[in-house]
Amino acid sequence: MITGIEHTAIASKDIAALAKFYTDVLGFVINYQSANAIFVKAQNGMMLELIHAAEDRGPQTMKTEGIRHIAIAVSDFDGAYQRLKDHNVTFLAEPQESKGNKVVFFTDSDGNYLHLLYRATPLP
Repeated sequence: MITGIEHTAIASKDIAALAKFYTDVLGFVINYQSANAIFVKAQNGMMLELIHAAEDRGPQTMKTEGIRHIAIAVSDFDGAYQRLKDHNVTFLAEPQESKGNKVVFFTDSDGNYLHLLYRATPLP
């Protein structure tokens, strides 16, 4: 029986540098490492597998085919947003708020799209 998604993989030219972004900036921890991959884990158990890239991906937009962003759930949007600002991350736009939900898009050190997400009422 399928129980859920364990992790998502991100290919990178420098997996150590990308792991450092996720641990230093987002507070993930490295929970497994080998010569071929580094797994980083969020507080809620969600994991990313960072693997070595074979080639450049080319230009991307928010509508390019494939996985487009990873949503990072937060309980304190303003505090998390300030932490990102303190780490000089690149934001794609200003934070938005709608019906108590807050979101802001940004990039990791490899240019992958992420966003902070606070939901006033979680999805069912």
